[in-house]
Formats: sequence, C-alpha cells, structure tokens
Amino acid sequence: MKHLIKSMAAIAILTLVSCGGKEEKKEDSSVKIGQSPATEVKKEEAPVSDVKPSQTIDLTNKGVGPIKSVELGATIDDALAAKGAELFKTNCTACHKADKKFIGPAPKGILERRTPEWVMNMIMDPEGMTKNDPLAHALLLEFNGSPMANQHMTEDQTRAILEYFRTL
Repeated sequence: MKHLIKSMAAIAILTLVSCGGKEEKKEDSSVKIGQSPATEVKKEEAPVSDVKPSQTIDLTNKGVGPIKSVELGATIDDALAAKGAELFKTNCTACHKADKKFIGPAPKGILERRTPEWVMNMIMDPEGMTKNDPLAHALLLEFNGSPMANQHMTEDQTRAILEYFRTL
C-alpha cells in the first residue's frame, strides 16, 4: 500500500513539473544608450481587414495571364450565355454553385467585384493566378487551400462562361 501511495505521489509530482516552465516573454522596456523613452521607435502593425477576399472589390486588377482586354457588349449575348451555362454545368458545378458559396466561391455578382479579364485569366490558368496574383492567392487561403482545378478551357469557352456569369 505504501508503495502504491509513493508511486502515485511520484506521478503527481512529475506531472506538475512537466506542466510548468511556461513563462511569458515580457517586452524589453530598456532604453538604449542615447535614446530616451520618448523617442523610442514603435512598430506599427498592418491593419487587418474584415473583408473576405471573396467579397473584396477590385475593378482594376486584370490578373496574370493571356487575357489583357475584354469587350463586353451593352446587352447579353443569349446564345453565348447558353453555351457558357452548359460549360459551367459540365465543368464547374462540382465545386461552384451559381448563387452560393460551396467548395469555391459563387460566381453570382463576380463582375461587380472583378474585371472580366481577371475572371477569364482565373478560369484559364488557376495555378498561375494563385501563384502570381495576390487576390487569387488570398481566395485560395479563404477556401481552405482548395485549389481551382484547371479545366484547360479555351479563350472562346472562357468567354462563354463569362457571358453566362453576366446573367446571374
């Protein structure tokens, strides 16, 4: 019985000792020679934005890729939009829902937040965009590191999907 009590006491002491030793680091409040406390340089942290990358509005960034300029007509090309809807349905709906967040962001309203060129470059070269475009990289992080699959879309196919996005 004494042996059991001694063993339990030893285990309790070892447990307490192993949990200790965590000390908080205190800021160095010492003043360097020739520097008064009033002139001490303070580091400023960058402001943290509460706006998610998927909600960020950037209508100047055209992204990184082959698309440099896109002309959108004053009205929607219904035939092109129908082709885009079919392409979206067969290639994109595994990860995207038209009007709500899923594995990837919803394309509804995307042209109110991104340039047409950015959208097309993202569809055509998602790897290059997430590697070289800060906003695309931030989206990757927002969506738990789930990269957008490269569907190897042509420029014409991508333009059709963009026209479909205009109808959402």
